[in-house]
Amino acid sequence: MKKILYSWSGGKDSAMALYKLLKENTYEVASLLTVVTKDYGRISMHGVREELLELQASSLGLNLEKVFITKDSGNEEYELCMKEMLGRYKKLGVEAVAFGDIFLEELKKYRQERLGQVGMQAVFPIWKRDARELSNEFIDLGFKTIVTCVDSKMLDKRFCGRVFDRQFLSELPASVDPCGENGEFHSFAYDGPIFKKPIPFSIGETVLRDHRYYYTDILTSAAA
Repeated sequence: MKKILYSWSGGKDSAMALYKLLKENTYEVASLLTVVTKDYGRISMHGVREELLELQASSLGLNLEKVFITKDSGNEEYELCMKEMLGRYKKLGVEAVAFGDIFLEELKKYRQERLGQVGMQAVFPIWKRDARELSNEFIDLGFKTIVTCVDSKMLDKRFCGRVFDRQFLSELPASVDPCGENGEFHSFAYDGPIFKKPIPFSIGETVLRDHRYYYTDILTSAAA
């Protein structure tokens, strides 16, 4: 069985793609791979605390590899950190990295090119799936997730901090992708068929960052 790294954002599409990957039973997941902004101790873009990420990995029963970047890092820093980490895993026999991307062609091409530089392949378990069908399947399978971040240029603040369910989907503007694939929103998956047990958490305050993004703080039981 081929060894693979799994690019884990902690959100719903990431969880769904991992579910599909594990169900296929074609790859052995050597480790989850998550980019963390070290200045904040949170998953980059999603804003989820590092300790909640660790609880997710524990509940999934998978190893966790963190790639740390600074808050003002550009592509150069990110790519350098990723290349070093991927090189280490390549020597351990890892042949590919899987992603939860759905339809962004430029992003897919970017990932393939970067992995090709270190002799690895990119795998996309939910590529080109219909976003609404995928969202409904996610809910039907029993996955549970909460929206942690919304882009105020695309969505109102009221969508942040809410459970991703059919009510949420029904209220989304027609211009917004049901999976938030264009960056409209990000989420934190806390239960579902791939988790051994739900992740305990409570909801903190919602704040505006960079005059654009609303983040709802998800607290661990200890922090709550």
